[in-house]
Amino acid sequence: MSVSIGEFNPPARLLLGPGPSEVHPRVLRAMSAPLVGHLDPFFVEMMEEVKTLLRTVFATTNPMTIPISGTGSAGMEACLVNLLEPGDEFVVGVNGVFGTRMAEVAERAGAVVRRVEAPWGRIVRPEQIEAALKNASKPKLVAVVHAETSTGAWQPIPEIAKLAHAHGALVLVDCVTSLGGAPVEIDRWEVDAAYSGTQKCLSCPPGLSPVTFGARALDVVKTRKSKVQSWYLDLSLLAQYWGEERVYHHTAPITMNYALREALRIVVEEGLDARFARHRRNHQALAGGLAPIGLSLAAEEGHRLPMLNAVTVPDGVDEARVRGRLLREHGIEIGGGLGPMKGKVWRIGLMGESSRRSSVLSVLAALEDALRAEGRGVRAGAAVAAAQAAYSAE
Repeated sequence: MSVSIGEFNPPARLLLGPGPSEVHPRVLRAMSAPLVGHLDPFFVEMMEEVKTLLRTVFATTNPMTIPISGTGSAGMEACLVNLLEPGDEFVVGVNGVFGTRMAEVAERAGAVVRRVEAPWGRIVRPEQIEAALKNASKPKLVAVVHAETSTGAWQPIPEIAKLAHAHGALVLVDCVTSLGGAPVEIDRWEVDAAYSGTQKCLSCPPGLSPVTFGARALDVVKTRKSKVQSWYLDLSLLAQYWGEERVYHHTAPITMNYALREALRIVVEEGLDARFARHRRNHQALAGGLAPIGLSLAAEEGHRLPMLNAVTVPDGVDEARVRGRLLREHGIEIGGGLGPMKGKVWRIGLMGESSRRSSVLSVLAALEDALRAEGRGVRAGAAVAAAQAAYSAE
């Protein structure tokens, strides 16, 4: 039987969901560069450049700052399985999908997990973490999600880090959605380990997970009593590949590292402060445009992410049908809700290259159209005009 499959031509989409985000043409061009071997001197030199650039965006001097070969969940698992051993007490803030996922990974690693629960869309309060630490006999690690992608909640870090250290525990932070879009200050906040992903505010295709480990975290890894649960994610082995020894561990995804290098160069060229301001400005314009068409943000006021906007679906509106209309008729992808928020919110990502004035105006115009099709009395142009006014005021 003969098989004939034509050339793959995906449709053009405006990616305004929870990830991946739009990718700069420079990054796509970097991925088309010729392959070299993963131990080639040229690639080894490039690895050092990637590490330097990652230290800049993480705001850290940690030498062990590298991209894990795998998506953000691989970075999550790498941090947890290296820092936890069977029987260790793990305190984790759970206020969405990714706090829940950390708890599940830690349980598989044999840790004693103490979940600190908060309603989805709200932050975990420091006093909740403190109470859990006081109830633990010897807490090893405290973890929170800085930017909860499933809800749009923006978690403050410094006070929780201080509490953890006061009780002798390390601090782990999920920065998958925040890195490159909002301040992440590993050294100033005294965070011991953190992980991220490439496909959010770094605007690189998915496939790598930047991680950073500080001195206290590395000491824990070095003094483990048991082998790390995962051979592939064992930091002591990865350190030999990414360190001076360059001992073969695995074949790194070469073109993905090309892409990450170029994406990070774009971040640094723009400047972190300017990049953060751009994300705030577009978030504020989107929020301003939502109000006249009867839409509001679902996350806790005062703790709303600028790059991931969870928008409450009005009563009587079919959430999935609106998303489908945006995709079919406007070529715009937005995300639906997860867990308890399924069917109740749209998740609009304004991350990295997707965080543009044109993106905000396009999605607002499309939402106006979709809501009118749902029978809502939305005045044409109201959302776009309000967003334009927000930009003018800025």
